[in-house]
Amino acid sequence: MAGNVINKVTPRYPEDAKKAKIEGAVLLKAVIGKDGTIENLQVISGPKELQTSALDAVRQWTYKPYLLNGDPEDVETTITVTYSLGK
Repeated sequence: MAGNVINKVTPRYPEDAKKAKIEGAVLLKAVIGKDGTIENLQVISGPKELQTSALDAVRQWTYKPYLLNGDPEDVETTITVTYSLGK
């Protein structure tokens, strides 16, 4: 589903996590509704300090609706949000 993203909001790196040098990936489970909006978003794994930022950003994402035989369908997907401080 990653190729079907229409609007992708970049997560803000939490200042406390930056100061603590916390990096990593937050893995989320989501349902993309028939209209392309994110529904039922849940954290699967990832550093606690980064989870809220990832959830806040991904809730704003929109996708092209998934079509099955020409009809839009809800689809479950996983989304990975990676945080890296860079060197």
